[in-house]
Amino acid sequence: MLKKTFIFLALLFMLTPPSAQAQLFNKKENKKALKAEIETLKSVIDSLQSVINDGAIELSDTTTYGDTINPGIFNFLDSDDYNDIQPGSNPDSLLDIWYRQKKLSITEDGMALDLDSIYLQSDIPDSIYIAKIAKMNSFIPIPYNSIVRNYIIYYTQKIPHKSRQILGLCSYYMPIFEEILDSYGLPLELKVMAIIESALNPLAVSRAKAKGMWQFMYRTALQYDLRINSYVDERLDPVASAHAAAKYLRDSYIIFGDWALAIASYNCGTGNVNKAIRRAGSKDFWAIYPYLPRETRGYVPSFVAALYLINYYKDYQIVPEKIQMPVHVDTFKINKNLHFEQIADNIGIPIEYIRQINPQYMHDIIPGTEREYILRLPYNYSGLFAEKEKEIYAYKDSIYFNPIVYNRIKENHAVSQSQRITHIVKSGETLGHIALKYHVRVADIQRWNNIGTKIWPKQRLTIYRNGGPAPSSGKAASTRNTTSNGYEWYTIRKGDTLLGIALKHKVSLNNLLKLNGLTKNSKIYPGKKLKIRAL
Repeated sequence: MLKKTFIFLALLFMLTPPSAQAQLFNKKENKKALKAEIETLKSVIDSLQSVINDGAIELSDTTTYGDTINPGIFNFLDSDDYNDIQPGSNPDSLLDIWYRQKKLSITEDGMALDLDSIYLQSDIPDSIYIAKIAKMNSFIPIPYNSIVRNYIIYYTQKIPHKSRQILGLCSYYMPIFEEILDSYGLPLELKVMAIIESALNPLAVSRAKAKGMWQFMYRTALQYDLRINSYVDERLDPVASAHAAAKYLRDSYIIFGDWALAIASYNCGTGNVNKAIRRAGSKDFWAIYPYLPRETRGYVPSFVAALYLINYYKDYQIVPEKIQMPVHVDTFKINKNLHFEQIADNIGIPIEYIRQINPQYMHDIIPGTEREYILRLPYNYSGLFAEKEKEIYAYKDSIYFNPIVYNRIKENHAVSQSQRITHIVKSGETLGHIALKYHVRVADIQRWNNIGTKIWPKQRLTIYRNGGPAPSSGKAASTRNTTSNGYEWYTIRKGDTLLGIALKHKVSLNNLLKLNGLTKNSKIYPGKKLKIRAL
């Protein structure tokens, strides 16, 4: 206990700013300034104490509990969102794969089935299923029970047309995933997790904003080295996100030492799995099964069913659909800004082909001046690209990379990526607790809400996940307008308060209210303008 306390105090001192360290040993320092430093450090103490009490570091969730795209039965997209799509309109086009991915939607009757509580009929006896599972000779132990049986029946007999589409996509993606998993020394069977997560749709987006074929949330993606910025989201890149998924699963297996638990944690996070283990008093998956989040319970049975499907689909007369994808893809290192239309107009490749193979570039722009990126092209177009590369870069570059358009994309991205949350402060909470809960910094909460170190119960705080408004030395510059009628004007932003605006611009609240004909209880709205001061 003494050692733990010493480590805690040592960490606290190291995190203390140099100015505060000096104050600890300088008796002549202003008492008021010292109190302010102490208040600031309280939030740091709360965060450190929480980490020490937990006794372990947990991996971030890849998805948000209760909002996975596919809880085992392909209930991940609303088909109404894609009424304008005409599947199979051009069977020879790369777009055909995109149509199939988009149209994989809901269950037969439009309802999500509860495969835990129903009993699906089948003429196949349990002994056949057990024998087939044993023949798979899987490195990952494959369980069999009534729940797993239901999932196998569902995948093989209840949705044969959707299984045909998924198997068609498997022919293209599974060899890629096997190679990646093998490079990390992981069981190749883990490749079917992409089926469970997204039905192999690289453009899949859940309600919780998990993205891509492997369904990564924003902060988990960053944790596993996936790049996300105004122009690139590598969660949408099947290859890059597969590497991230492999790293996550490797880390999770190190924590649990059990593949069923590692697979379950990919759906709900290691924290929820650890809670279930503590409640069950066991690390056996089926022992903790009742204590897992509802959707996670079906994750391992769904894994078994997907693995069973790709091994035995022929026994069920399921014929994979033919998916037109390039037999060979070449990669190019891009070190300059490049627009897809520059490529398409110069080598004659349809722009849809480029988008299909490079889904991570969200605005058809590869921002090569920032860092080196990869461009993938079908092999039959790669020779032309190499031959005309200089010409392609120069083609209409002043139009495609106009600074106004280029910067607007960045601004729109910052807004779209931020998930705004209103947190109501509970009794006993501190800024440190709140920051830890939402995986943000105390300083950010203070900046977003224009507050100091003090908070109170029932106070509403604005929290931004995935970044939020960026800090700037000239915060008010983008919201202050040029003077008019002798006044300086301020454009109200989300999260602003009258007191916060007054403090930010160093004017009294009463003066601000009087200038604008407001009272302390007046409501303000983003986009409206306030007079700040006469010039």
